[in-house]
Amino acid sequence: MVKITADSTCDLSPDLINSHGIGIVPVHVLVDDRDYLDGVDITSDALFEMVETEGLSCRTAATNSYEYEQFFSKYAGGFDAVIHVSLGSGFSSCYQNACMAAGNFENVYVVDSKNLSSGSGHIVLKAAELAAKGERPEEIVAKLVEETARVEASFVIEKLDYLYKGGRCSGLEMFGANLLHIRPCIEVRDNRMAVGRKYRGNFDRCLVQYVQDRLEGRSDIDGSLVFITHSSCAPETVDKVKAAIDKSGIFSKVVETNAGCTISSHCGPNTLGILFKRK
Repeated sequence: MVKITADSTCDLSPDLINSHGIGIVPVHVLVDDRDYLDGVDITSDALFEMVETEGLSCRTAATNSYEYEQFFSKYAGGFDAVIHVSLGSGFSSCYQNACMAAGNFENVYVVDSKNLSSGSGHIVLKAAELAAKGERPEEIVAKLVEETARVEASFVIEKLDYLYKGGRCSGLEMFGANLLHIRPCIEVRDNRMAVGRKYRGNFDRCLVQYVQDRLEGRSDIDGSLVFITHSSCAPETVDKVKAAIDKSGIFSKVVETNAGCTISSHCGPNTLGILFKRK
């Protein structure tokens, strides 16, 4: 049997994690001088509460190689192999640290998802599917490496406050964007985050337009699954996104998940993305 594990940044729901038996390694969340573990002793909502009410700063830090080694040791002896899907190497040193730890085992493999959030989640679920079919570890890893190129991940951000706090945009850019109600789309490209189209106006209407822009007129989309992943968006906002996705008629399965502390610490509340695969 093959055990599938992943960084907490994959943003899969507890139901998906439990039903597929996926082991999760939490990344660190640093709120000023306090060190938390993502999904263990802090959630995105709790993070927002501390930042908003106490005026604290937040960031994430990679799991170190010793922590990965301790984690892998729980499974390496009881399974034929462990396959770990990491946060993209372009976003963090998680992948490098996991590889260092895996070097101490003969049956631990690490796959660079080249993505984040439920973009990585797509790779994790594919790994679990292949493992359930009884495929050999080497075959699973090879297929996952190919799969990473098919994932399309993006998010729309309501306000730039958290990007400013994290040093990813200037105060002038933040002020101008917020004043003009500009909602940037952040896309994953080549294992990095890049700014795509900038929407303007009511956030809900921007999200509907964003969905249409991502899906309309395309024949290259794998319609088996799309994630709606968001940080503290209102239910009615998510419902409008679901309706826009349903209208496209592309996907047979739509799954809503909550963004973990990595996306949340960078982008803040009211961030939403649709994440799917190409054929």
